[in-house]
Amino acid sequence: MRRITVFDTTLRDGEQSPGVNLLPVEKREIAAHLEEMGVDVIEAGFPNSSAGDFEAVHRIAVGMTTATVAALARTKDDDIVRAAAALEGARHPRIHVFTSSSAVHLQYMLRKSEDEVIEQSIAAVRLARRYVDDVEFSGQDAMRSDPALVQRLLEAAIDAGATVVNVPDTVGYATPDEFGALIRHIRGTVRGIEKVRVSVHCHNDLGLATANTLAGLLAGADQAEVAVNGIGERAGNTALEEVAMVIATRGAALGLETGLRTEVIGPVSRLVSRLTGMPVQPNKAIVGRNAFEHESGIHQDGVLKERTTYEIMRPEDVGVSPNTLVLGKHSGRHALRVHLQALGYTLDEAAQEDLFRRFKDLTDRKKEVTDDDVRALAEDGLLGVDDAFALESFHVSSIGGGLATAMVTIRRAPGESVREAAVGDGPVDAICQALSRATGISGTLLQYALHSVSEGSDAQGEVSCQVRVGDRVVGGHGVSTDVLEASALSYLAALNRAQRWMAQATITEVG
Repeated sequence: MRRITVFDTTLRDGEQSPGVNLLPVEKREIAAHLEEMGVDVIEAGFPNSSAGDFEAVHRIAVGMTTATVAALARTKDDDIVRAAAALEGARHPRIHVFTSSSAVHLQYMLRKSEDEVIEQSIAAVRLARRYVDDVEFSGQDAMRSDPALVQRLLEAAIDAGATVVNVPDTVGYATPDEFGALIRHIRGTVRGIEKVRVSVHCHNDLGLATANTLAGLLAGADQAEVAVNGIGERAGNTALEEVAMVIATRGAALGLETGLRTEVIGPVSRLVSRLTGMPVQPNKAIVGRNAFEHESGIHQDGVLKERTTYEIMRPEDVGVSPNTLVLGKHSGRHALRVHLQALGYTLDEAAQEDLFRRFKDLTDRKKEVTDDDVRALAEDGLLGVDDAFALESFHVSSIGGGLATAMVTIRRAPGESVREAAVGDGPVDAICQALSRATGISGTLLQYALHSVSEGSDAQGEVSCQVRVGDRVVGGHGVSTDVLEASALSYLAALNRAQRWMAQATITEVG
């Protein structure tokens, strides 16, 4: 069995998804879960792109104990110096240096000759090696590049001290046969390739990212670059959960293995979805809510008689358990704490008390509380960030003609409440406008998604939204048995995130 290194880029390439902006504290929370899962390398960000990214990379770098923490840098001295500074204090730091190798990139983006790109890459890798012992080198758009140039670039990077060379299909152009052939060609022709780890980074523009990644691994690559839920530029990256479960399920036939704890996949998927404001499609492989459900009578009959008739994985293998009824209004703190631990959540006393209060509120509204309900409550309060605004009450009424009016009361500070009203095109629009007035933050709702957490007419509704505030898009998430309250909580969560971004920008300017 050949051990594959799992390189997660959710916090770097994944955050480049349109509309996704993660706060440093949110990135740190995701990174902690990735390390718990057993991810080998966490690409934490691009430190020279912003003060927020620098802070996030540094927080993650000093907080990880087993995972390697990578920081991205172009082949520019200031990028590399900034990446090294962000990684100070890391137990296992890596600088990831990248350039481009395709003719179209060299002509229109870099405006450099092949020799200039090679010389710049050598200098960049050498500079990075002055700061860290682990340097990864990538040539963007390798699949559409002249194989001779790819060979020259990789040989130059290896000679300069690179420890990992990455082969990206940056625009998702390859087919599995082509990508596998490229990796075999590199393995067979690049001088010094036996001294380094070969990585693959595939995008999903043609829906082939996972297939191409597996083709690359089977052709001899040692590292797979992936992202939770497959998020990333355009159509996204190779999905971590897909590669993980292909290898977990078919590893014996493939001769491959990873060090991942796959039972953490479900919780991490839900966390990333909540913090990015990007819902997972119901039929998404591994982590979609339909992945282990059976509608057909024939399928249901088969699964009831023997699970393996239609299931090649167990739900619990990826952190999904049956939606069993577990707790009610008479359940106490101890019972809730024990059940949370069984579901994989360990909370401090303050978070436990807050969760218990919200759990009791839920039992007053909902007769039967399920595992999914408890998960939603736990994940809704995971970060423990102090919000600038909290919803105290709201009231919505229809005034005919499709219009609605909403009145909201929010807490802006301890002891300070603000009440505002607004008319909108429907109840959700009215609530959003009223909340914008009450907070003083003008936002435009770009995306809105509602789905049921569990079954029944009293099920909790989970709302995810993306809101444009100024030149930034922020995500929000809210859960309630009242879908309008869930909508209000989701929109207000987005405004709270916008407020934290603005406060962070002010602090950076002052500093």
